[in-house]
Amino acid sequence: MTPFDADAAKYDEDTFHPFVAEQLIDGLEPQPQLLVDVAAGTGAAAFAALRLGPAAVLAVDLSPAMIEIARRKAADLDPDGRITWQVGSAVPLPLGDGEADAVVCASALHFLGPRALTDWRRVLRPGGRLAFSMVTAQRFKPSGDYPYPRDLRVPGTVAEAAALATDAGFRSATARQVTLDQGDRVRQVFAVFAEA
Repeated sequence: MTPFDADAAKYDEDTFHPFVAEQLIDGLEPQPQLLVDVAAGTGAAAFAALRLGPAAVLAVDLSPAMIEIARRKAADLDPDGRITWQVGSAVPLPLGDGEADAVVCASALHFLGPRALTDWRRVLRPGGRLAFSMVTAQRFKPSGDYPYPRDLRVPGTVAEAAALATDAGFRSATARQVTLDQGDRVRQVFAVFAEA
């Protein structure tokens, strides 16, 4: 059992996850052959990606409970069965070099660390697109319940967020702040887009 399994049953109650996923998918090119959703959770980004018209989506998450919930939702949200759900580690991804056209990772890089960026570059074809979100330094509050890599620089500005991608060898990196006011709570991350 992973630390994330305990969160699975209530994960979809948090509207911030699908909101961030939608922002990331909006920044990707239509009709990728293979789009990979890294640390997919219950599938918000994978399901949102279907509107791009991908030939296939691979959704990978460490938590069996998260993937089980995503599979149940897929009966309604992915009737064509374009999404393959896989329980497994996000690093390294279970793909060969240059196999993916797009990689998306919503709200998980701060768990994975910079080695994930290196692996995403490996699996993306030249010109493939990357979209990920990253918590801001101002709002990052590590919890002892989850593992956090010590070698990841948590960005405080959009320039620092984009530099996470360029420092890993990506090109044309841009970033913007994504904010959701939930009334009792304001949530904020950086959305980063880049090219392999």
